[in-house]
Amino acid sequence: MYRTLRCDPKLFEKDLLGRTCIVTGANSGIGLETARQLVRQGAHVVLACRRVDAGKEAAAAIAGGRGTTAVMPLDLGDLDSVRRFARAFLDQYDRLDALVNNAGLSVFSLQRTVDGFELMFGVNHLGHFLLTELLLDLLQASAPSRIVIVSSLIHAGSAGNRLTIHFDDLGYEKRQFAAMQAYGESKLANVLHARELAKRLEGTGVSAFSVHPGWARSELPGSSLVRFMQNVVPRPVSPLLTLMSTSLVRFIQNVVLRPVSPLLTLISNEDGAQTSLHCLLDDDAPSHSGAYFSQSGILYSDKACRAGGWPMRSPNENAHDDALARRLADVSRELVGQGT
Repeated sequence: MYRTLRCDPKLFEKDLLGRTCIVTGANSGIGLETARQLVRQGAHVVLACRRVDAGKEAAAAIAGGRGTTAVMPLDLGDLDSVRRFARAFLDQYDRLDALVNNAGLSVFSLQRTVDGFELMFGVNHLGHFLLTELLLDLLQASAPSRIVIVSSLIHAGSAGNRLTIHFDDLGYEKRQFAAMQAYGESKLANVLHARELAKRLEGTGVSAFSVHPGWARSELPGSSLVRFMQNVVPRPVSPLLTLMSTSLVRFIQNVVLRPVSPLLTLISNEDGAQTSLHCLLDDDAPSHSGAYFSQSGILYSDKACRAGGWPMRSPNENAHDDALARRLADVSRELVGQGT
């Protein structure tokens, strides 16, 4: 059993009045709980959501704190939507204290974004990459400010299969599609993105972090669950897991496994938000800009990592490769049309 890492309660006493934050995917799960706590402390939080109606329901659910909310449409799978969001935000706001790149997805089949990118890489990395680039000037003008990028322990792979970025086939046009590998690669891109941002923004007052929030019940569509099951079920059966529907995964995750949740370190969304909130609120966090912060959990194949750490060294050496991070940033900039 591993202890769930939680913020120092004093962090939740900080006055955030006058602060403006963006949380992507804030209509549910960890994003909603992150937004809820920031509003409770007085911040103005923009809920950037693909489903605006769901965003409005979420905003109503967290109303009543000292802060305020706004809901703005953002579809990370459509780069034009990302550009529209950034233009609308910059037209309405003159400061940005925190950008929480929280939204993400996991799918079991090869799908593509509006712009033709593999869906998980496109949404989890490229959409957020473009959003960050478009808002970077305002983040610097508002410094000290922070960028939190929600990754996953899946980026680490295993001792026998450390994930990397396949620049020769980012879209799985040549390789056979493997859902968990594609998801892990997108999450490695998140870790590398935070690392590259920290290097690029050193001395500007803008800090960046990647985080693993833990195995929260909102995690869609149960990617960590599938990885766990792939490691424990007989090998001949494990390929069948890729055929499992999202609804079935969620049923197993939220109903069947609930009685043993503590043993599996399956945590609440509130606990899942703790790592992001620590990076947003802790005074010492900026001294670790670029680092990876991880909730505890048994799903790491590397046992030494299962206690988590704020920060923690990723067991994937590729996550510490500055040349890889720079190349990913350069390629990403070209892919999203921000190249010089």
